Amino acid sequence: MGPKFTPNQVQKLADEFEARSAQEVLKWALDTFGTRIGLASSFGAEDVAIIDMMTKIDKKKTKIFTLETGRLNQETYDVIDAIRARYGIQIEAYFPDQKQVEEMIRSRGMNLMYESVENRKMCCEIRKVRPLYRALATLDGWMTGLRRDQ
Repeated sequence: MGPKFTPNQVQKLADEFEARSAQEVLKWALDTFGTRIGLASSFGAEDVAIIDMMTKIDKKKTKIFTLETGRLNQETYDVIDAIRARYGIQIEAYFPDQKQVEEMIRSRGMNLMYESVENRKMCCEIRKVRPLYRALATLDGWMTGLRRDQ
């Protein structure tokens, strides 16, 4: 298990990181957590930039995972394959529970998320949130490609 930080320590690190480059922050994270930190990627531009930086800093510690919702488009799979080939890294895919998806579709339909907010929340819970929790249970640190302005 990796280090634990108090809220005050987290704030101090956040303040220190303000003046550091993305590469410096990533190096600190990889040095601190090793393979117990992972990047949750949807393979957008920000995520791919982080993957590139991580592999240049320490390819052996680079851990990437994605949530395979069963609703991804072919272009996403093409990007995953291109990243694996280019960087020579594994990308772990976390899938939703098959029985939960089958029951959800049986009771609410294939495109339930377009019908109501309640259905959208249920769909995201089953297809994204629960697989994310399984992924995070294997880690001590979690990175995303969110920018500050997001």
